[in-house]
Amino acid sequence: MLYEAVRLALQAILRNAFRSFLTVLGIVIGVAAVIAMVTVGQGSTDQVEADVSTLGTNLLMIRPGQPSQGPGSGGGGGTAASLTLKDVDAIEQQISSVAVATPSNSRGMTAIYGNANYSTTVTGTDNRYLTARSWAIVGGRAFYESELRTGTAACILGETVRQILFGNGDPIGASIRLKQIACRVIGILEVKGASSFGTDQDDIILIPIRTFQRRISGNQDVAMIYASIRNSVSTEKAKADIESLMRERRRIGPFEEDDFNVFDMKQITSMLTGITSVLTGLLSAVAAVSLLVGGIGIMNIMLVSVTERTREIGIRLAVGATERQVLMQFLVEAIVLSLIGGLIGILLGLALGLLGSRLLSIPFAPDATIVLAAFLFSALVGIVFGYFPARRAARMDPIEALRHQ
Repeated sequence: MLYEAVRLALQAILRNAFRSFLTVLGIVIGVAAVIAMVTVGQGSTDQVEADVSTLGTNLLMIRPGQPSQGPGSGGGGGTAASLTLKDVDAIEQQISSVAVATPSNSRGMTAIYGNANYSTTVTGTDNRYLTARSWAIVGGRAFYESELRTGTAACILGETVRQILFGNGDPIGASIRLKQIACRVIGILEVKGASSFGTDQDDIILIPIRTFQRRISGNQDVAMIYASIRNSVSTEKAKADIESLMRERRRIGPFEEDDFNVFDMKQITSMLTGITSVLTGLLSAVAAVSLLVGGIGIMNIMLVSVTERTREIGIRLAVGATERQVLMQFLVEAIVLSLIGGLIGILLGLALGLLGSRLLSIPFAPDATIVLAAFLFSALVGIVFGYFPARRAARMDPIEALRHQ
């Protein structure tokens, strides 16, 4: 009986193929929009997590200044004392959960080589920076201990700087100029690409921290400390330990506020992915309204179909068809319409999601659960909005139906 109902439904749909297509267009648009939005949203979330992970795993950042300044602030404002290299060593040596701690001072400068010049970020640090940031050297070498200790003018280039200043040439051993400093290139960093914060991570030059302090900043301050946490330890515990140590070193009383702040990269990741998820949910909810519109369209066209086939319904009832069989026929027709729209919408949604992922350079991350839910929801739309027209057809008086012209 069900097979016969499906066959008759397909015949009725194909008899008015163009009208049937227009009928399910709302379902197609709704399902496609939801799937595309969720796919792009999930891809964006995956990209954010991947981008943040390139900054280093289990990474904490310590800055001077009030916590309200936030991770994007310049740090160290007000009367807060600056961080020092001794703070770096204390964090690494006295806190067992810290695998490595490294200083970081940065300033925008112009790098010059031959006729080429480029404004980039110069960061003073040491070799522990490479470990904390999970950053490899693909050419040349890291700093020698003697270079770090004496403040030698040696530098390691990010890929963006290398390409602009040297093109396809090998920069190892060459000398570039940073204002008045002649700096010898000793290494090249691996490519990291753009971060989720919109910055080019490869647009950087690393120099020894003591070189930066003596010849660029002119003081012994450390602007920021990166602390890489051991995998077996939670960043929350490490953060609490660091805060306790820093309060002790900076002689902050029990009732005084911190004059430094510790940021957890996992918290930043959670914030960014949370924003992405909320935006994806809102856009998907708006797109889902199309499913409601599509359901109303199906109900309207089924009511028209019942009116057009009134005489046919009367004949079926007169020759012995039960109300249940007539109800099933029209209900199945509405469900088949919805499912066809759902299948087309799924294919279109995945195609749009793939296109969006390519255009935005994010991973293509379709969610099988959402695809299945969209398909089942389209069937539910057919049942809900197809029931009233089917019920109306099943309750027709056969004699009145046969009189209909």
